[in-house]
Amino acid sequence: MLELSRQLSDFKPAAGLLKVEYEDFVVEEQPLYPADGVGTHTYFLLEKAGLSTQQAIHDLARALNVRRHEIGVAGLKDARAVTRQWMSIEHVEPEKIAAVDLPRMRVLETTRHTNKLRIGHLKGNHFVIKIRQSEPDRLAELQDALAVLSRRGVPNYFGAQRFGYRGDTWAVGQAIVRGDIDEAMDHILGRPSDKDYGEIRRARELYERGKYTEAARAWPRMFRTEHRALKALGQSGGKHRRGFATIDKTTRIFYVSAYQSYLFNQVVSARLATGLGNLLNGDLAWLHASGAVFHVEDAALEQPRADNFDISPSGPLFGYRMTQPTEEPGRQEAELLTGEGLTTDTFRSGTLRVKGSRRPLRFSLGDAQLALGADRRGEYLELQFALPRGCYATTLLHELFHLEPATGADDDQETEARIS
Repeated sequence: MLELSRQLSDFKPAAGLLKVEYEDFVVEEQPLYPADGVGTHTYFLLEKAGLSTQQAIHDLARALNVRRHEIGVAGLKDARAVTRQWMSIEHVEPEKIAAVDLPRMRVLETTRHTNKLRIGHLKGNHFVIKIRQSEPDRLAELQDALAVLSRRGVPNYFGAQRFGYRGDTWAVGQAIVRGDIDEAMDHILGRPSDKDYGEIRRARELYERGKYTEAARAWPRMFRTEHRALKALGQSGGKHRRGFATIDKTTRIFYVSAYQSYLFNQVVSARLATGLGNLLNGDLAWLHASGAVFHVEDAALEQPRADNFDISPSGPLFGYRMTQPTEEPGRQEAELLTGEGLTTDTFRSGTLRVKGSRRPLRFSLGDAQLALGADRRGEYLELQFALPRGCYATTLLHELFHLEPATGADDDQETEARIS
């Protein structure tokens, strides 16, 4: 994985422990629009603790006797956290949903609406995060650093969770884009690492030994993609393309999207040298109010708008229809693609059709605060802030803290891995 450069390069991050308890990381979704109160879709606000969104959907679907894809969500939330997010189900009465009694989750509110919730239908998220075993004597220094980030913006990196618990979903996407199916399947099904344990590690080891049928039985039941692919491998005598053909379009796009994210992070890191809020001639500037972009012909003329955070330079989510910058920004992006052995047309070769888009290089913080607190476990630093949708809290934490995960913070490997 690419080591992400920090914007506050001269600031020494404070030490700390993250997610000692689920309640140390609280995320509340901010809806894009209010529900109408009428319609065939029941909207419900779900609070969960220690569950990934996918595991919560799985458990709810079984309890309500519906298929998982019938449950709509606006975004995916952390597993090792307390999260509150809206979900939707059509033709299920609010009273039935409100009565659901499942471990580690509860329904806080129900209403109705006319359409299903879909990914992206949210304004953003509000976070309350407790950092334990930190350096409370540096509070004023950390508050000053937070103020700088509130003014300049935060690097809009895709966080580590974008790349799966093994950190290699981007490598699967890279192999798919390059047409190297053997490499893609090896990453998906094999190559056990120190991130793997239990049944998953055993399944990957069996794949490496060519025992595909046994590997399929070893994977936990929720990993349907792996089961299908391994079954096809076993029936075809190990033909990787047969196995790959069983992977649905949504999952393939997920992998390619992770690769796009990996490349975008490299552009963000490279632009830190000139400042993520500093426009260059040839940039495609992102209008934060609308999400539109426009070509910057005179950077000096447009810079005051960037200083006011009305606009920001944008970076690539590469694809065959992505609008491309010119001059120096265009050269940098073209060099990155060339270094990967790709062109934008590569993203529409064979069955691959990835249009691409733009993404701002920085994001703004809303209502950012840092204060001291204490509870039965002792003192902590509490960080509160709001982020636009698609932005990662871990990026802000990376600027201010050098955090170690609490013991057991990776326990949810099997439910956190990805959408299967």
